[in-house]
Amino acid sequence: MSNSPLVNYTQISPNRYSPRNHKIDTITIHCVVGQVSVEALGCIFAPTSRQASSNYGVGYDGRIGMYVEEKDASWCSSSYENDNRAITIEVASDTTHPYAVTDKAYNALIELVADICKRNGIKKLLWKGDKSLIGQTNKQNMTVHRWFENKACPGDYLYNLHGDIANKVNAKLGVNEPAEKNKVTYYVQIGAYSIKANAENQLKLVKAKGFSDAFITKVGNIYKVQTGAFNIKSNADTRLDKVKKAGFKDAFVTTIGGGAVVTQTTSVKKSIEEIAKEVVAGKWGIGTARKTALEKAGYDYNAVQAIVNKILR
Repeated sequence: MSNSPLVNYTQISPNRYSPRNHKIDTITIHCVVGQVSVEALGCIFAPTSRQASSNYGVGYDGRIGMYVEEKDASWCSSSYENDNRAITIEVASDTTHPYAVTDKAYNALIELVADICKRNGIKKLLWKGDKSLIGQTNKQNMTVHRWFENKACPGDYLYNLHGDIANKVNAKLGVNEPAEKNKVTYYVQIGAYSIKANAENQLKLVKAKGFSDAFITKVGNIYKVQTGAFNIKSNADTRLDKVKKAGFKDAFVTTIGGGAVVTQTTSVKKSIEEIAKEVVAGKWGIGTARKTALEKAGYDYNAVQAIVNKILR
């Protein structure tokens, strides 16, 4: 079993399972929560007291480090099973939400994952954002730390780019994807708040109900609590059903920053006050998309916005 030729720095950590007990068929991307170098990351993983490691790391400058050889499994995902089948990669990131990474780090990550897939016979990278598919590598062979423990890792920045990572890696693997002009990712929204603390309280409630992949995304001045990331709307609908059964009756399917995904129309017009409340909840999108949607539905955009402004004061 070989290691990546893209490695710029090596410092093998004592924190590992040797040898791994499963063939490599999964990729797990993490965020470091710090814009560190590969040398600094190696020092973090060096002490046995740290009880943590990863196979590879990507520094803020795009350099790549190796801390656990591919023949061995790292201690990275809070899951013995996942670590034994996955190559784990820590990526230097900001220390605050959404834990963004540099362009150099992101581009290096794509190259590294493509190399790992080529050498280990992973013909196509698959991502559906569905925790229930863990281990079903014919349907999804990317996992995230937040599925195994109550953590934000890999941060919303990288989490929401997993579909893009898969597409870019697959292009390097020579996988011909069907053209999708209007491809979108669907999420289930469980709340929208003008005050961040309120969104954080809702997030705690949602995670306590078992939706560990829930997160907060800020769109304009609104903090939205969402869960899941699905390329197929029917999968998002299934998640929505589970969310509503958990007690979140006002949840709905949406895109990351957009409004509700409409599946049927109604001829009954609502009051401007009702529509304003829906706008605050994020059901009508943002910016020009919101204005267009409201006017198309027959509402006075300025009148609705005036009430929205009063609600958010």
